Amino acid sequence: MGKELRDEAFASLMQFVKFGIVGVSNTVISYVIYAASLFSFRQMGILPKSGYLVSQGIAFVLSVLWSFYWNNKVVFADGGGERNLWKALAKTYVSYSFTGLFLNSILLVLWVQVFHISEFIAPIINLLISVPLNFLMNKLWAFKE
Repeated sequence: MGKELRDEAFASLMQFVKFGIVGVSNTVISYVIYAASLFSFRQMGILPKSGYLVSQGIAFVLSVLWSFYWNNKVVFADGGGERNLWKALAKTYVSYSFTGLFLNSILLVLWVQVFHISEFIAPIINLLISVPLNFLMNKLWAFKE
């Protein structure tokens, strides 16, 4: 019984580590897509006032798709089961929207305006809350068998 519990705890830890690696790659991909889109809009002279918002939307959609692909293949692999990919994808977008857009925005205002924490440090603090929460939402809901 003790060995089984240790093995299960280790497997969960490794799953969380893999989720973190996918998350880091997701953050890089998101920023690269955002910067490339914004740069392209500026070079073409289109969307001068809203290009950054459109770029953020493009980056969000594509980076969540990237994250879904790798979470489905590596982190929450179903072992050959019959997962409904469209349903899991929709749930992934909902969970990332909650943590990535809604929760992080509220926490950012809290850290910066209420606690007077630097605007550069506040997003890092958000990661301490949003990453574990997003992991649980993905594990227990989006990718649940």
